[in-house]
Amino acid sequence: MNNSWFVIVNPVAGNGKFNKYWSDIQQELKCNNITYEYAKTEYANHEKLIVQQAINKGYKKIISVGGDGTLHHVVNGIMSQDSINSKEITIAVIPLGTGNDWIKAYNIPKNIKASVNLIKQENTVFQDIGYLELANTTSYFNNVAGIGYDGYVVNKLNKLKRFGSIAYLLSGIAGLLLYKKTTFKIAINNKIIETTCLMTLFGICKYSAGGMQLTDYKGSNNGLFDITIAKNLSFWDLLFSIKKLYNGKILQHKKVETHLANSLLITPKNNDELPYIQADGELIGKGEVKVSILKSAIQIVIP
Repeated sequence: MNNSWFVIVNPVAGNGKFNKYWSDIQQELKCNNITYEYAKTEYANHEKLIVQQAINKGYKKIISVGGDGTLHHVVNGIMSQDSINSKEITIAVIPLGTGNDWIKAYNIPKNIKASVNLIKQENTVFQDIGYLELANTTSYFNNVAGIGYDGYVVNKLNKLKRFGSIAYLLSGIAGLLLYKKTTFKIAINNKIIETTCLMTLFGICKYSAGGMQLTDYKGSNNGLFDITIAKNLSFWDLLFSIKKLYNGKILQHKKVETHLANSLLITPKNNDELPYIQADGELIGKGEVKVSILKSAIQIVIP
C-alpha cells in the first residue's frame, strides 16, 4: 500500500496569489516530512480524473488544495470510482478558496502552516456523503446542496467571485430581485409537503454561501440530512434578516421549517422554468431531484 499523500492542486484558487501559496505549502510539507506526489488541475472538474488515477496507483490519502469546489470534485472522484471502498480513503484540505465553508464546520484553520500540521497528525473521523439523482446526471456532495433560489445564485456567482467572500452576499441580494419562486412537491419522512418555496436546502455540514448558517446542523455522520424549507420569503424578509442568515436564527422565521431525513424527493410544479440545483456551491442541473445519504462514507482529517 502506498502510504504517501497525493496532493490535488487547483492553481486558480488563492485570489491571484497561488504561486506564493503553493511555494509555502511545498515548504511546509517538506518541513513536516510529509511525502507526496501532486498534480495540478488544468480544466474544470479535472480533479475527478486526477483522484481516480491516484487511487489506481495505490494512493489512499488525498490532500485537496483549493476551495469548496475543488473538494467537491475530489469527493465526486472518490465516490464514483469502484477500485476500493471509499471508507478506505482519507481526505485532508489545505484551504485556498473564496468561501471555504466546509472547513468552518470542523474549525480547520485557513493558515497553511496550521493546516499542514493537522495533516501530519492524521486525526480522522468519518463523514456522511450526499447523493443527488437528476434526470440527466448524478452528483455527490459533502457539505450543503439545494434547489431554488440558492441554485439560481450559484448560477450567477461566477461573475462576482473577484469580490471575494462578499460575492455571495452581492449575488444573493441581486438574485432576490430576479428569482421567481417555484411551487415544490417535497416527499419527506412518508409525507408530502407542497408549497411555494424560495429554496429547499439539505445539508451534511454547517455552513454555506460564504459562512451563512441555513440548516439546523445536528452532525455530519449521523446518517441524516438537516433539511430547511424556506417558503415564500420575500426580499424584505431576508433584507431585514441578514444578520440572522449568519447566526442561524433565520431558521426561527415563521416562513421557515426544518426536518431531519435520510432521503427526499423534490419535484418542481412549474415546468415552464425549472429551478437550478447546486451542491457545495457548484451548479449541478435543473428540475426534479432525488436525494439520499451514504453514512460514514469517507474519512477526513480534522483538528
